[in-house]
Amino acid sequence: MTRYQDSLRWLYALESRGIKLGLERVEQAAEARGNPHHGLAYIHIAGSNGKGSVAAMLESVFREAGYRTGQFASPHLHRYVERIRINGRPISESEAAKRIEDLRKDCSLPKLTFFEYTTLLAFESFRSASCDLVMLEVGLGGRLDATNIITPRLSIITNISLEHQRILGDTRAKIAREKAGILKPGVPCVVGARGGDVRRTIRSRARRVGAPLCWVGNDFEGRWNGRRLDVRVGDARHEELRLGLRGRHQAENAACVVAAVHVLEDRGFPVSSHALRKGLLRAKWPGRLEWCPGKPAFLFDAAHNAAGCERLSEHLQEMKIDRRVVLLFGAAKDKDHRKMLAAFDSLVDRRVYVTPTVRRAERAERLADIRPGTVARTVRDGVSRARRAAGEGGLIVVAGSIFLVSEVRALVKGVRTDPPIQM
Repeated sequence: MTRYQDSLRWLYALESRGIKLGLERVEQAAEARGNPHHGLAYIHIAGSNGKGSVAAMLESVFREAGYRTGQFASPHLHRYVERIRINGRPISESEAAKRIEDLRKDCSLPKLTFFEYTTLLAFESFRSASCDLVMLEVGLGGRLDATNIITPRLSIITNISLEHQRILGDTRAKIAREKAGILKPGVPCVVGARGGDVRRTIRSRARRVGAPLCWVGNDFEGRWNGRRLDVRVGDARHEELRLGLRGRHQAENAACVVAAVHVLEDRGFPVSSHALRKGLLRAKWPGRLEWCPGKPAFLFDAAHNAAGCERLSEHLQEMKIDRRVVLLFGAAKDKDHRKMLAAFDSLVDRRVYVTPTVRRAERAERLADIRPGTVARTVRDGVSRARRAAGEGGLIVVAGSIFLVSEVRALVKGVRTDPPIQM
């Protein structure tokens, strides 16, 4: 076992502590470590869907503009180090191992969760790398998320839908309240969320703390013009932008990015039009509407809730597919499986259900009770069954959970992976 694997084994073992929202522990730990989050410039990103895409596009744009960037995302797709990127590249396994060991040996730290340790590790990595600007993605919710100990230069709230309802609340307004918890006094926020209840909640929080808001549909807007995107921010217009990320829903994500660039320009982070265009075009985010050619072809998308599945189904409709389509699906227990699966009605010819190799995965048999389909014994068996059902000329759509996408993508593309996190 390598040093990296041994460190991960210790870190993964913390799953027994579960998810514990709250800032007190991580604030205490950060202070004990010299407050590594201080002195860095952050863009803090919350939302139900689109956080990763927005972060990836922002990172690409600011890197093209010559800034030294950091990016924090969760969960990872294949390897733990993907969560923490410097200038677009994951930190090395040796750096991760050393930092995990240092934190493990620090007796002054309180009992932290897996995510709290990872957040602290990320802060220390970004400080050590002297990042100019860090794209920091919220883990869960916002208000009580470990990342919320920072004071960013800009906040972003992407779209809001029902998710993690047992933790965040059972209405969009309640969930919006948790997301809006990232707003800070005097820190502007770009809002890509729609809906009257959501907007009222965010506006109320913004007034209370004194955070200026920049609204989609009012202050900025993105519209497709054929296969290219036109974005308006105030009176400024950026026409015929090309995106590296697939899907019509990326119009609003990209519009949030362009609006963020405009806001940050007034806060000491100028970006040229050339860097903006190049960054949007070069942005990559594996496992999100990712096409993998082959016989059959695969389309990987980490749609993990009803809203994500609806966007994936819209993409499938726009593709006007003239081949056999098989859905390879697996999801976590705490999801609206009925709505997720209904999104693919009339779009797929066959369904193959699998149970991802994580403890909170829903059993494939229960999914098959909602919409008829083949139940696979394992993920590998699911891939084999989906291949046979699709045939050489078909398409296999893999969705429902990032953990499933990770396992299937690794099998199909021969990607090296870390052991799964049992959370």
